[in-house]
Parts: sequence; structure tokens; C-alpha cells
Amino acid sequence: MIRLNLLRFQAKPALKLVRFKSYVPLASDIKDINKIERISPSGIAQASTFRIELPDNNAPVKPKKKRPLLSDSKYENEGYKLPSYIQGIGELVIAGLRLDMDRIRAGPIAGSHYYGECKSQGLQFEDEELSVSAKFFYEDLLLPRTFTQWFQITALHTWILSVRMRAMPFKYGRNYQQKLIDRFFRDMELRLHDEMNVNSSRISDQYLKDYNAQLRGIVCSYDEAFASDDSTLATALWRNLFNARENVDFVHLEAAVKYVREQLYVLSKISDRDFAFGKFKFIPPNEIVERFTPEQEAEIVAKSKEEYEPKEGEKVLPSSKSSLSYTN
Repeated sequence: MIRLNLLRFQAKPALKLVRFKSYVPLASDIKDINKIERISPSGIAQASTFRIELPDNNAPVKPKKKRPLLSDSKYENEGYKLPSYIQGIGELVIAGLRLDMDRIRAGPIAGSHYYGECKSQGLQFEDEELSVSAKFFYEDLLLPRTFTQWFQITALHTWILSVRMRAMPFKYGRNYQQKLIDRFFRDMELRLHDEMNVNSSRISDQYLKDYNAQLRGIVCSYDEAFASDDSTLATALWRNLFNARENVDFVHLEAAVKYVREQLYVLSKISDRDFAFGKFKFIPPNEIVERFTPEQEAEIVAKSKEEYEPKEGEKVLPSSKSSLSYTN
């Protein structure tokens, strides 16, 4: 692995508002704001009547060797379970050495499960059917099918998760973020070689440095938007996800903003422990997220207590122990 340059950052110009004759904002057509909330991001994007001509720069990934989502390791296969005797030995080691499982868990959860979630949202290959989320980005939002666009989509989802990770206790949240980013760039390096036919290590290193510089700018841009308002978030998405395209459809920006806000809202309602145990999955863009009622939030807390509070006479396995809150 190369040592990535974390200092390079080139910002793109601010969004210029352009008047489109054929575009009427979707929100202005719906007087009741509650009706807007009951439309999915995909539904918003598909409602647009604005037609734009995109440059012919689509280049669906046509790999010489298609990599698995994560790796060929059986340990990263969903549903794999260790043999009982190995699991027993592991529990003894954890208990004997008093290992902090909240730190150790960051590797398999953030570096494997959550990275797989981020990677799969925009993953696309030539002559293969797109997933629901990939259709949203490439067909509904009309983003080009390129490797760099996949990077932008993955970076967006990585940032969304990092927002929640930064709300965890610092020593754990920082570890989760590091594992996620390390896996991101390790996988980028392998994909460049195996799927994009970049065989020169010098060229590969330069690509990774450039992508890392972009990621730093992406995080700063989205962080500013997160602390501001939807207009700032739309600008950040336009700069990065839409590559500062001059003929961007504002309805598509609206759909992208709603998609991001919905993910962040759901993440704000999940407890530290549930999140640290890998129980979050991105909400598909064709689904609608409604605000939780106080009764629903109380029900979520009650279910967490039922799951995590040890019952009388029940022992908690060392590997399942955690100091993270399950009621926040």
C-alpha cells in the first residue's frame, strides 16, 4: 500500500444557478409539504420533465477479471460461521486477554460489512443488470457509468457512514472510520489493477493519490453542507456527485438531497451498539422514509433493551460484550 498524500485538494467553483425554461421545481407543484415527504428519491427524479443531452462519456466497467464484492476469503462470505471449537478457543482468548471487542469489531464491521454496503450502491459492469440503488444514480439521476463516478458514489456513502461514526465515543469512532477508509483505498488499488487494466504501479499510485485528494475535498464539502442547509448540500452534491455539470437538472439535485437526508435521519435514530454491530443498511432510493413518532422511538429502545440486557442467569459471550450505549 502506498502512503497517500492527504494534503492535496482542488475545489471546484460554486454552483451557478441557471434558468431552465422547461423546468418547474417539484416542490412548488405540491402545496402540502407532507406530500413531498411521502415521495421517494427515485420518485422525485423520475418526475422530472427536463431533458438534457449528456456527453457521450459512459464507459461501463468491462473487467478482464471481475473481483468479488469484498474478497475470496470465506470469512467475508455472508452467513459464514466459525466451527464451534474454533469459536470456543476464541472466546477463551478474548476473556483471558480482556480484549476490547468494541475496538476489534471495527475491522470486520467497518472494514468489511460497511465498506461492502458503500461499494455496492454504485457498482456497475458492462452487460449486467443494475441494482436498485445503481439504477437511481445512473438511470434516474443520469450520471455517467464510469469508474470515477462509482468512486464519487462510494465516497458519498462513506461520508454518510463517517458522520454516524463521529457521533460514537471518539476512540471507537475514529477506529471505525480508519478501517473503512483503509479498505476503500485497498479495494480501489485492486480494482484498478484487476478490472481497469492499470498494470503500472506508478500510474496506479498516482490515481490513488488523486482520488485521495478528491476524497479530502468531498468530506470537507459535505461536512460544511451537513452543518448548513439543503441549499448548501445541493451545491456540494453538484460539485462532487454531478461533477459540476452546467446543465444539471434541479429535480435530480432535489432527489439526491432527499436521499442523503433520509440516510442521515435513519442513522440518527440507531444506537451506538446497533451501529457498531453492523445493523445498518442503506435505505433503497425507491423507498420512503417517514419520521418516527415518539411511540415508535420508545418501541425501538424497548427492543434494544430486550436484546442487549442480559436476562437472569444468562451469560454474555466475551465476543458479544460492549460498552457502547444501546439506548441513545
